[in-house]
Amino acid sequence: MKLRRDMHFLLLLTLLGLASSQVNPAGVCRYPLGMSGGQIQDEDISASSQWSESTAARYGRLDFEEGDGAWCPETSVEPDHLKEFLQIDLRSLHFISLVGTQGRHAGGHGNEFAPMYKIKYSRDGSRWISWRNRQGKQVIEGNRNAYDIVLKDLEPPIVARFVRFMPVTDHSMNVCMRVELYGCEWLDGLVSYNSPVGEHMTLAGSSVYLNDSVYDGALVHSMTEGLGQLTDGVCGLDDFTVGHVYNVWPGYDYVGWSNESFPNGYVEIMFEFDRTRNFTSMKVHCNNMFSKHVKVFKEVVCYFRSDVDWELSPLSFSPVEDLTNPSARFVTVNLAHHMASAIKCQFYFSEAWMLLSEITFQSDTAMYNTTLVPSKPKLPSNIQPEDDPTHKVDDSNTRILIGCLVAIIFILVAIIVIILWRQVWQKMLEKATRRMLDDELTASLSIQSETFTYSHNNDPQSSSASEQESTSTYERIFPLSPDYQEPSRLISKLPEFAQTSEEQAASKSTTSTAVQDGVPHYAEADIVNLQGVTGGNTYAIPAVTMDLLSGKDVAVEEFPRKLLTFKEKLGEGQFGEVHLCEAEGMQDFMNKEFKFDYPEEEPVLVAVKMLRSDANKNARNDFLKEIKIMSRLKDPNIVRLLAVCIYSDPLCMITEYMENGDLNQFLSKHEPEGQLALLSNAPTVSFKNLCYMATQIASGMKYLSSLNFVHRDLATRNCLVGKNYTIKIADFGMSRNLYSGDYYRIQGRAVLPIRWMSWESILLGKFTTASDVWAFGVTLWEILNFCKEQPYSQLTDEQVIENTGEFFRDQKRQIYLPQPVLCQDALYSVMLTCWRRNTKDRPSFLEIHRALLDKSCLTEEDDCV
Repeated sequence: MKLRRDMHFLLLLTLLGLASSQVNPAGVCRYPLGMSGGQIQDEDISASSQWSESTAARYGRLDFEEGDGAWCPETSVEPDHLKEFLQIDLRSLHFISLVGTQGRHAGGHGNEFAPMYKIKYSRDGSRWISWRNRQGKQVIEGNRNAYDIVLKDLEPPIVARFVRFMPVTDHSMNVCMRVELYGCEWLDGLVSYNSPVGEHMTLAGSSVYLNDSVYDGALVHSMTEGLGQLTDGVCGLDDFTVGHVYNVWPGYDYVGWSNESFPNGYVEIMFEFDRTRNFTSMKVHCNNMFSKHVKVFKEVVCYFRSDVDWELSPLSFSPVEDLTNPSARFVTVNLAHHMASAIKCQFYFSEAWMLLSEITFQSDTAMYNTTLVPSKPKLPSNIQPEDDPTHKVDDSNTRILIGCLVAIIFILVAIIVIILWRQVWQKMLEKATRRMLDDELTASLSIQSETFTYSHNNDPQSSSASEQESTSTYERIFPLSPDYQEPSRLISKLPEFAQTSEEQAASKSTTSTAVQDGVPHYAEADIVNLQGVTGGNTYAIPAVTMDLLSGKDVAVEEFPRKLLTFKEKLGEGQFGEVHLCEAEGMQDFMNKEFKFDYPEEEPVLVAVKMLRSDANKNARNDFLKEIKIMSRLKDPNIVRLLAVCIYSDPLCMITEYMENGDLNQFLSKHEPEGQLALLSNAPTVSFKNLCYMATQIASGMKYLSSLNFVHRDLATRNCLVGKNYTIKIADFGMSRNLYSGDYYRIQGRAVLPIRWMSWESILLGKFTTASDVWAFGVTLWEILNFCKEQPYSQLTDEQVIENTGEFFRDQKRQIYLPQPVLCQDALYSVMLTCWRRNTKDRPSFLEIHRALLDKSCLTEEDDCV
């Protein structure tokens, strides 16, 4: 029953991926919030009334059939008389992007459903707001029968703690409902913003309305106590004068003001938060269409309120004026770890108009330590007042002090129990891992002899590639183990892999032969993990291969720092940051073999990886090694190292950056060709160009695998898009907050992209070309879904890990990613081969590249654009 339900839900979310939703481009804010999964407790579900005890509010859970099968109000629902509702308390603020409803069939005994409904929501439980879509309509189409689940995008999404479903009918009828909410926790903590009402602009005799049309607070001369388009997750278009995908008026996504209405020269916006927070930065999405007298703000001055009063010293920031690029952009304002529960920002005009579409905050919840310090020492309760006439007994304070001490003791005991439990659990995991390794050995997955040998129709080139891949064994690390262990040392410690002296001699002989032949023997080579500034491994490389690649001096030139102009911070990691910059005169520093699409007089868009000045010596050495390695990578589909700044701190490496950004963001803003795209006027990408982009990724990975490089984090977020759908593979997706939901943190030590990782990488720590092949299959699935949905979006992170256990056991219970609607059977078969259980049964990237050329009817000479 559970498996059937999971598969049904998987199909629903696959169909859902076709919806044009830009609420969360990364697709990470569409998780079920707990009605169907049981995380929402019965006491948090209430209703206006109920038929009977068996149709109470707690039975209104989507796809559950307990009780009489649903929540049903006491009386029939009357038209235009909304008094019945099902209410859910989420206990904290959540960003809700999707709702699901279902009727009551009760195994054939019921046939009640709500054909329409409305939604009301509240952030504090006192002020209730009626949801309206972007066209102002309140009524949502519901169910047409008692069986099917109907999912509806909330456009715009809502931020709420309390949500009410209110059934609506056009005639008197009995209704029943089962519901679910989808979204994620509202981590910004923003409760409301107050600002002047947006204005309308007259262009060529027509009006462009720049009001906040979805603001849910009070609207008079100003907007107060609400949230709206500045926090709905949708960024405005570069050209605000054109139509929008939501079939609404031009300029819809922007809130805009004219400087003629503000004699002080600025617009003031105040932001209220749920509690005192430690603010690191504010990101403001602005329009910069200077041809229409619109520019990014000239300066922003922010005041902070921590308790009751506003701080006297404000923080100010001035972005660099840009008169060459009219594209809209995010401006990042460093808030310097100010502690505040409210922020008031004054945005100064730099042109006649200022247009904002999105404002987000990065912060941590502030924590305060409170200590009980009595003003006078208190006497023990057994001493009477006459024993010390200078003091009076205060039993209440004594009880408080004793209570605090008891609480501290309980906390310390709990911590000790947790520590002991973790030690026991860790030993159990190690034993379980050994048993898994033993089972793997029984299933003929021998660590010592596993190879990647494929048939290439006696093609000499294929044979060579196969030999190179066949030398690969795995880096191995026990999950949750506190110590890293080298592969060969770890294997030698396991009794099931103990070798006889004859076997060891044979192994050494084989290794010696392999090295003499010039091919690094992976089984005896240490894996070198370069710790990049982005916080993740750039590439995993055999030590011998790295020595061969990095033996020469750096093959790139020193670039003058003064010619770099900062544009935007793309991300940050443990040891440094990644910045988007413009580089003047970069063409003079490049080899002749490298071709730029930029005219010589124009600055070049580049990504600059910058090592923090306080980075330790190991990070510094890794950074220099990474420069040497990157300087040797020369492939049309791999991001190229252009130049470096290493003569002084901070150390920098300058790499290509494609003007269309990363592939995930690019595809999420496009739609497949078809009638839906024509009606919505959305930009499109053809199926042929999707295949062309996937083929380029396979080609780049074919090049990396030929060098025995293992990428470890292949995904659309790590692929950049240039002109004419050109793709280049990069590695700094991990550092971007936008994709933090794609990574799973293990015991606070490492973050892993588990939804893209093979089962052996998650369970056994094996990273090889074969695990990159698995990730490529997931990346291909992303592409054909236009990145509208996260892989395994219906599963939690823990369930994804559980599913890898099914792959390991191979009892046909594992869940595969479903076939995308746009995907041909032949392409889906390519994905399935990438996800084969046995690594030796997966294809090489050479085979994948050939298959994609065949399946997409492309040749190397085709012009795909």
